[in-house]
Amino acid sequence: MPFYDLKCSKCGNEFNVMAKMSQRENKEIKCPDCGNNELETIFKNVNIIQSRKDSGGDCPNRHVCGGCCNH
Repeated sequence: MPFYDLKCSKCGNEFNVMAKMSQRENKEIKCPDCGNNELETIFKNVNIIQSRKDSGGDCPNRHVCGGCCNH
């Protein structure tokens, strides 16, 4: 399930919640302060989860690519 950063259009409360996409689409998520379900998506953080394949060693250009080239 994804995390959403949301802002209540009624009271302005900003909060983070983990919910199913269908819950977001069907307006089933409610503001924890006032209970309103008219919420706006806000963008605060970007979370990237990367899996590393076993490549037999670290990339020799890790300082350039950040280790994500699967070298």
